[in-house]
Amino acid sequence: MNNSFQDAVVTKYNIFNSLFLSLPYRGIFQTGSLLPILTQQSEIGFQEGKSPREIIEHFFSELLETATPKERADLLFAFIQYIERQVVLFDSVEDAAFDQTHDLTGKGSVNYLTDRLDNDELRKKLLTKLEDFSVRIVLTAHPTQFYSGKVLGIINDLEDAIKENDFTEVNQLLLQLGKTAFINHEKPTPFDEAVSLCWFLENVYYDAIPSILEKLINGLGMSVHDWPYPNVYRLGFWPGGDRDGNPFVNPEITLQVAARLRETLLRGYYRDLRQLKRRLTFKGVDEAISLAERKMNSTIFGPFEEGYNSAQELIDEFLKAREVLVSKHQGLFVELLDNFILKLNIFGFFFASLDVRQDSRKHGKAWEDILKRLEKKIPLLKYSDYESWDEAKKIDLLLSLNIPLRDEDYEDELTKDILGSIRAIKTIQGNNGEKGAHRYVISNNTSALNVMQVVALAKNLIADESGKLALDVVPLFETVDDLANAPEIMRTLYENEFYRNHVQNRENHQTIMVGFSDGTKDGGYLRANWSIYRAKEELTKVSREFGIKVTFFDGRGGPPARGGGNNHNFYSSLGTDIEDKEIQLTVQGQTISSNYGTVTTAMYNLERLFTAGLENHLFRGNRVEDELSGDDKVLIEEMAALAYDSYLDLKNHPMFVKYLDKKTPLRFYGQTNIGSRPTKRGNDDEGLKFEDLRAIPFVGSWAQMKQNVPGFYGFGTAIEQMGNDGKKEEIKQLYKKSLFFRTLIENSMQSLSKAFFPATKYLRDEVDYKEFWDKMYNEFLLTRDQLLEVSGQKELLDSNNVTKVSIKTRERIVLPLITIQQYALQMLAEDPKNLPVDVETYNQLIMRAMFGIINAARNSA
Repeated sequence: MNNSFQDAVVTKYNIFNSLFLSLPYRGIFQTGSLLPILTQQSEIGFQEGKSPREIIEHFFSELLETATPKERADLLFAFIQYIERQVVLFDSVEDAAFDQTHDLTGKGSVNYLTDRLDNDELRKKLLTKLEDFSVRIVLTAHPTQFYSGKVLGIINDLEDAIKENDFTEVNQLLLQLGKTAFINHEKPTPFDEAVSLCWFLENVYYDAIPSILEKLINGLGMSVHDWPYPNVYRLGFWPGGDRDGNPFVNPEITLQVAARLRETLLRGYYRDLRQLKRRLTFKGVDEAISLAERKMNSTIFGPFEEGYNSAQELIDEFLKAREVLVSKHQGLFVELLDNFILKLNIFGFFFASLDVRQDSRKHGKAWEDILKRLEKKIPLLKYSDYESWDEAKKIDLLLSLNIPLRDEDYEDELTKDILGSIRAIKTIQGNNGEKGAHRYVISNNTSALNVMQVVALAKNLIADESGKLALDVVPLFETVDDLANAPEIMRTLYENEFYRNHVQNRENHQTIMVGFSDGTKDGGYLRANWSIYRAKEELTKVSREFGIKVTFFDGRGGPPARGGGNNHNFYSSLGTDIEDKEIQLTVQGQTISSNYGTVTTAMYNLERLFTAGLENHLFRGNRVEDELSGDDKVLIEEMAALAYDSYLDLKNHPMFVKYLDKKTPLRFYGQTNIGSRPTKRGNDDEGLKFEDLRAIPFVGSWAQMKQNVPGFYGFGTAIEQMGNDGKKEEIKQLYKKSLFFRTLIENSMQSLSKAFFPATKYLRDEVDYKEFWDKMYNEFLLTRDQLLEVSGQKELLDSNNVTKVSIKTRERIVLPLITIQQYALQMLAEDPKNLPVDVETYNQLIMRAMFGIINAARNSA
């Protein structure tokens, strides 16, 4: 669809882009006229080996020689603002043309799936599978996207105007865009983040998910009324519940966010009820709708005792009204009522399940506080003795305790927060239903004790009278070592009688989260992805051994370096040795707005996640691609080990942390006010430590430098070394036959496609960094060449022309931003006394350029 993308997106963007020049804002014509010249001079300058400083200074000396330093800086800021809005325009044009550049009913769609069910056996197989299969999308507030809710609304309207080729409306919206601030002047609170993401729940998912199910139901020849699988799609939510490293999340915030989720959903129901009221005007039915409208109003605004306590109450009322509608009014408009009931079954009164997450080390600290307090009451129990015990003995003690845990008994704020957050889960379940909050995720999970610390706390805080816990405890394994140890950790848990009984009470179901982001930061792209694959195989094996249904929850991010890329191919490629009863993944930042930002794009990507999870089960016999054989796995393991060694060699380089700290925009992430969390763990006065770096600023800094190291480093070295051992042909064959390996390579190609090393070549002139820069650049060239050879492609992403052209266009739009940002970084290396403008101006240029660079780099996969 390369030509259609060129015509429907690139050409159309260029036409609408010209409207910017006619906007009645001071200086915009000059800005818009000079910007293409800077773009051209950047392209030529980098080709000639010039530094960003040389490019910018040449630009000014040639075109604005008499401009003062302040006037020059002001123009650079104007360029940044202009480009930010160009990126928004390109996003809108691309989204508006989505149905022209993507086959909405082709491979991976629900229609494509149901059309292939050409016999009763396949149809029955699908229906049986749907009894315990689901897709759960979990929205997180991780700061990888910079559009405020105001800008998102404009993008949404701009897309509609562009679809209609309404130049007048587009012009008006561009006027609005010119006056609308793109950045937050203060850091958002966790509640602010939740409100922003509720926009997507309300404006996208609320309509997209029921629409997909209606397509599926119709394709299967069933009726919405009789549909028994409302949980095929589920939504999760992290803002307000994720307190890992975020001191601004507390129990009060958690409860406020849960209430906001409920209120957002109920307002949607209320709007739908008013529409129903306009159609269901028949005797015996209109009364039920009017009553529901009044009660829903009370449910939202009060008096609450006159409203609904649960979604099931409303469903029961509507089912009675439906009987009257069918028996006395020929079922007129019954499909409207059925569709409303379908929404109630999907979203309940909670909309999205609010997960709570905390770091395992925090739970250890809380138990230290609790046990030291107990020690004062029971002198025989000494915390110093507890510390020396083995894991099994510690677990036995924690589970044996039946103690009141009251906030007022503790002075430590961390202990109070952990106790309060677990209690909040119970409160939310009372207000929103159990599905409203039923998972506790433990990050940095390194042992069975980490899990049992949470279980023991919950047992004393929220267990029912019989001792049962309405809580799924979810360990998160991220580092290479933790992934390797995960199977034995789960075996220890499954062998524990208390925990085994708990899992049985949770429908014999265990959710395990694996994190791509920190895994990649820790072990590099190939090692992390392969470690996760093998861990899933071993975790599936041990769970099946104990008769437990395991679900893998993937902490996947936006770019491939954080587990992103083509999710459909990733999930389609998993073999029978990995449990596939559910697909669960986090989506965040620009991935939400690009892949799930409109009803059309959300339906497209959600459908493909759904069908990807069914491919292995339904059509295994028809697969063109082979599953990985034992020899294949040995081959990938050897590659992963070599890539890991190569990445460790870079990570252990004496300049690695210093480079990130001194030469990249990493230190500016905390000033962007895009997220409520600090950009690193630990104390600021301790200096920068690699282990304290959060994965998002870590990966994001490499992306800002257009180096994208975490998305490819070591891959080329591994292939080359194996080629030297005569295994290159085996790797080429593996690429042809394995969708999993092909997806790894092509997602890594995205990282390579978005890299641009000429922008930072000036760092070779600095003695401290020459060798380090050369090391990264040589691996980039090697990986690019090796991946092209293995794949047989002439250019990166030849297999996906839409993505290739989209990336090329976006990279050209932001090239001046990259030049400006690197120019400012270069200037900051000078003596402040010799700078033409103050240091803060360069700091602001760097920070402001970050917004457009990140927003333009959204994944099209």
